[in-house]
Amino acid sequence: MQRTFEMELAGRTITAVTGKYAEQAGGSVMISCGGTALLVCATVAKQPREGADFLPLSCDYEEKMYAAGKIPGGFIKREGRPSEKAVLTSRLIDRPLRPLFPKGFYNDVQVVATCMSVEKDVQPEILAMIGSSIALSISEAPFMGPIGAVSVGYVDGEYIINPDFEQRENSRLALTVAGTRDAVMMVEAGANEVSEKEMLDAILLAHCYIKDIVAFIDRIQAEVGKEKIVPQIHVPDEELKNKVIEYAREKVEYQLDTFDRTERETRTEEVKADVKAHFAEEYPDAEADIDAILYNLMKEILRDKIINKGIRPDGRQMTEVRPIWSEVGILPRTHGSAVFTRGQTQVMTITTLGTLGDGQTIDGIGEEDFKRYIHHYNMPPYSVGDVRRLGSPGRREIGHGALAERALLPMIPSEDEFPYAIRLVSEVVSSNGSTSQASICASTMSLMNAGVPIKKPVAGVAMGLIKDDTTGNIAILTDIQGLEDFMGDMDFKVAGTKDGITAIQMDIKIKGINEEILTRALEQARQGRLFILGKMLETISEPNKELSEYAPRIIRFTIDPDKIREVIGSGGKTINGIIAKTGVKIDIEDDGRVFIASTDAEAAAEAKRIIDSIVKDIEVGDVILGKVVNILPIGAQVEVKPGKKGLVHISKLANHRVERVEDVVSLGDEILVRVIDIKPDGKIDLTRKGLIPGDK
Repeated sequence: MQRTFEMELAGRTITAVTGKYAEQAGGSVMISCGGTALLVCATVAKQPREGADFLPLSCDYEEKMYAAGKIPGGFIKREGRPSEKAVLTSRLIDRPLRPLFPKGFYNDVQVVATCMSVEKDVQPEILAMIGSSIALSISEAPFMGPIGAVSVGYVDGEYIINPDFEQRENSRLALTVAGTRDAVMMVEAGANEVSEKEMLDAILLAHCYIKDIVAFIDRIQAEVGKEKIVPQIHVPDEELKNKVIEYAREKVEYQLDTFDRTERETRTEEVKADVKAHFAEEYPDAEADIDAILYNLMKEILRDKIINKGIRPDGRQMTEVRPIWSEVGILPRTHGSAVFTRGQTQVMTITTLGTLGDGQTIDGIGEEDFKRYIHHYNMPPYSVGDVRRLGSPGRREIGHGALAERALLPMIPSEDEFPYAIRLVSEVVSSNGSTSQASICASTMSLMNAGVPIKKPVAGVAMGLIKDDTTGNIAILTDIQGLEDFMGDMDFKVAGTKDGITAIQMDIKIKGINEEILTRALEQARQGRLFILGKMLETISEPNKELSEYAPRIIRFTIDPDKIREVIGSGGKTINGIIAKTGVKIDIEDDGRVFIASTDAEAAAEAKRIIDSIVKDIEVGDVILGKVVNILPIGAQVEVKPGKKGLVHISKLANHRVERVEDVVSLGDEILVRVIDIKPDGKIDLTRKGLIPGDK
């Protein structure tokens, strides 16, 4: 049965319609606000996935070009692979939902949010997150939500919930927060050097509004929600569990009693083999259960060592950053390069500079249609010692690249200051935690090595959390490594300059965190970030004054937009001729800005001279080197600039009498001429008199 629910949020009405569309989905809702509308559907499989040891949750955000009144580009004219924006929105939906399913629940769950209409003042990703929470809450899935989500802007010292397009354009902060009634579950932010207090206040304000959204969804669930399925969760036999723990506890303690990662991994494999062999005869089919018991035992011992004994897996203090070394200029022919190493995490970032025409054109339903600064992130399998098939970037790679891009964007010089397109590629060559933050550090140094005049250096650090639910004790860890991330309760990444935060990404594996934890984590992250910045500046303290000899030099100037047609010429003939003659690259913007790029300064100067001559208005008295393009009985037509011809009358071809035009000039000759008259209709009269050497 169709039901319509409404709530007011920050001055706008959110409408949720259930029971009208997609009735065969487990839960479905058409959620709208203003001119933005999404159909969100959630479906859960009836049986667990065979052999699964993780929650098979898939969240997909579908962009439809019709939502923005567009027809897709290309030959096929239908939507293809998801845009980066769609991938990032899918991750936003997934991250706060995943921790709210029962541990051991392995049924497939799919959430599909289809953006069907969009207006620029209402962000579809926020509605997608709220709609996903509604669809799961009213479905039979054992979802322990609901969650709510809002975005926060910061304009002229005021926080704005779900800002409109103009407010987002002027905001120092682009923050997305998701959470339950009781706690914050996820934070995603880009910022222009906001302080820790400003960020904390924004997150806490967002949570106040999230509580209202959760209450709204609770009401919907109470009225139209389905009965939840009882999860089929496999639990190892209690007798086996007790026997394994009794036999293996000391062995697992020994396994973790080393600060050397390689030695620990060797001991782990030895302990697994020993325990499985010991119980092979009594429990011949229990290998998977033994693995699970050993994993939980290792997790329990590891977390106890950290929380109650203050001992991290590699022996560091809670606030200590792993050893750092870095270098720049490691590759001879690239425009900029750097390597940043922190413990066993190592990232190389390469900078490439190009003309603005090398920037990325974006074909999507969002506001952004062009990027001149691009950051890509790659993590090949050898970085963790694995052997896997190489493929196209996955959601993780796209997400980490976007995070690094967001962290550095406020420090990238403007187009007026530095008229280049900039592409950074971060290659993770070794991974043991926090590769996204290492890529930010490597990228900062690579940009400076390339001579990009960034406003300030940026560094990033990943924070972790271990929380004991029984005692309430917590440990906040600076610069977490892989094992701490895997066994911990929080991955909180913070990037910024010495003066403020530029990006945050927080994921929670438990049911949320409170103000105290957020406050401590932000301050500890600030201290860690400043330490890392200091180490980076020991390697390179400021951007190089000169670009690489292999980077293009760009000459920038402006012409009358009405003259662009003359520079381009019919079918691009004129501009292509300039490019062929000089070997430069030329980009011309609609407003008349011209960018000439070349590693050869003389070639660039020659291309500018040619363009200047084309756009210069011809005046009486100008002496021009022209080309004879037509022979007439009364004289010769001379091209004085592309698209402009003048006539040299036969009486003015020489200082002496000329009987036939062909006696003094031929087609294709380049001759000096002087402009003697420009008629009202634009016709140009030329002369050679006085310009022919030796002619009396």
